[in-house]
Amino acid sequence: MIDFGQITGVDWDKGNRSKNWDLHRVEWWEAEEIFFGYPLLIYPDPEHSRIEDRFFCLGRTRVERFLFVVFTVRANKIRVISARDMSKKERRIYDEASQEDSQV
Repeated sequence: MIDFGQITGVDWDKGNRSKNWDLHRVEWWEAEEIFFGYPLLIYPDPEHSRIEDRFFCLGRTRVERFLFVVFTVRANKIRVISARDMSKKERRIYDEASQEDSQV
């Protein structure tokens, strides 16, 4: 998976920053914030990993906005590809994982 101890920051394509805002009203800093929240659920995305390994994650911002973020890792930096609000199904998965995690 991903060794977050090796991650040195976040790298953005300028077009993706504005695209996420234009399409989904997600600010770039909100997408970054979820990587510092807990829990953060990360899954491989083999269907979209033709050129490089892609992942998607479910997480929340400091103000409890629940986001679905697609990203890759390039040169030890997270590169966000897309960010949007979680769907109802994704939110259910996130909530269930959060409950399981709090019972441990």
